[in-house]
Amino acid sequence: MEDFLNRLPGYNLRRASTVILSELTDGLSELELRPSDASMLITIDSNPRITPSELGRILGIQRANMVPMVARLEDCGEIVRIKRDGRSFGLELTQQGSELCNRAKAILLEYEDRFLLRVPAEHREHLLPALRALWDQTSA
Repeated sequence: MEDFLNRLPGYNLRRASTVILSELTDGLSELELRPSDASMLITIDSNPRITPSELGRILGIQRANMVPMVARLEDCGEIVRIKRDGRSFGLELTQQGSELCNRAKAILLEYEDRFLLRVPAEHREHLLPALRALWDQTSA
């Protein structure tokens, strides 16, 4: 059956995103992490002493949402605040946070491998640049 919606790229992208995000959420649930938590841990791991505002900019998370997200990871003992200068602080992973981050990375890599297997081989090299072009203003 031909469906108008199936011809729309935005509709198909939203459907794909819903399925993929649901699978990732399920995979990370064994660590009691949300995809946003895992993204934060991984980004902090790559950028020690990053400020919450820098972290929010990189991940596209609004400033108001960063406060409870940082507090949750801090309360769980995954991250600590480190004084950077007189008024600002950066975030670093604790040992526990580093171990959790490594486990989350392993789940994420396995998930990404399974996800890419769904994409026909001839389209895989174009997938990431095409997706980035949709959200990254600097790639245009």
